[in-house]
Amino acid sequence: MTTLGCALFATRWLQAPLYFGLVAAQGVYVYKFFNELWHLIHHVISGHADETHVMLAVLKLVDVVMIANLLIMVIVGGYETFVSRIGLQGHRDQPEWLSHVNSNVLKVKLATAIVGISSVHLLQMFVDVHHTPRHDLLWGTVIHMAFIASAAILAYMSGPMAAHEAKARAAKDAVKDAGPAVVIPAQRDGGADGGGGVGGAAAELASGAEERIEAAGFPARKVLEMFDEGHLRAPEPQVITRLGKVDFVTRKANVVLLGGPGTGKTHLAVALGVRACQAGHRVLFATAAEWGTRLAEAKAAGRLRKELARLDAYPVLVVDEVGYVPFEADVAHLLFQLVSHRYERGSLIVTGNRPLGRWDEVFGDSATASATVDRLAHHAEVVTLDADSYRTRRLDLDSTQVMGAGGTGPATAA
Repeated sequence: MTTLGCALFATRWLQAPLYFGLVAAQGVYVYKFFNELWHLIHHVISGHADETHVMLAVLKLVDVVMIANLLIMVIVGGYETFVSRIGLQGHRDQPEWLSHVNSNVLKVKLATAIVGISSVHLLQMFVDVHHTPRHDLLWGTVIHMAFIASAAILAYMSGPMAAHEAKARAAKDAVKDAGPAVVIPAQRDGGADGGGGVGGAAAELASGAEERIEAAGFPARKVLEMFDEGHLRAPEPQVITRLGKVDFVTRKANVVLLGGPGTGKTHLAVALGVRACQAGHRVLFATAAEWGTRLAEAKAAGRLRKELARLDAYPVLVVDEVGYVPFEADVAHLLFQLVSHRYERGSLIVTGNRPLGRWDEVFGDSATASATVDRLAHHAEVVTLDADSYRTRRLDLDSTQVMGAGGTGPATAA
């Protein structure tokens, strides 16, 4: 940036006192709330408050709370958007809307908050309708409908703008990932077949899915159609079918697959990742040990926060083989940071061989394990695969066939 540009950009700090002024206004509303509450309690105890009076007083309290909520959105969202980052990533109380807030989202949320406040005011008029002039009631209704129409128009206009921003972000991420700083390796089994031979948009869509699958770093290509549900004692087949819709990705929810060795956890995780790629989502796969190594390297290079932020471009991360090898303390903490950063921001598909209640054996620290499980399982489909090992069953089947062949051989020879 030029010197003039830097100076102009620095003027954003002139807005900071405005937001601190709104904080003071928030304090005024706190005083007003408790003042109204005290008057309500006093009137009720003294017997001077009928049902209408109580309802009107409660609506005033609700009105104050909703205005205070509006102030919080303006203070936190506005400061984050127009002044400086607050740095709440990973904080347990981070507002859900703050992770994807921008001026467009903020305007829509403010409009809906104003509609809510207007609704309360209008309800107060209807509750006290005998003492409200008809002229005030008519104009109150008209003004409320105008607020509703304005909010609807803003919400309608936000759709195309949000789609344009998402497309621009995707293009930017694609350019960034084309550079040398790629943390996760490409397809380890040499890649999958391309989807050529089909022209038009379908061919372009198939090609895009293939590129995402190849870039995901899957150890091998697996699909749900190849998953043997017949050997499972649990869960029911419809659970696998529901997961196959990968709607958990749009909800930023997680999938946790638990079970013993050979029950199909990795197969299912890869297959869900492939489905996500085909649905247009970018996916990264690595074992828990590999994730720990990569995050440790990023931390040693002083770019851990940037690396976690870079991973936000991937709606799905697959963490395979949790529990087979206990983590070092540093690795356990780094994996907690990964799970915490992804909380309500993106989806994780995690496989493990131990119940969540025994993850303290893996993390080596009950506090870290509990905090990790708390964030991982809050918005998650936890599926326990109950079955005999697929590899052992194949070994037993092959042994039975060999023994059968051996038993008939000598008889034939004789």
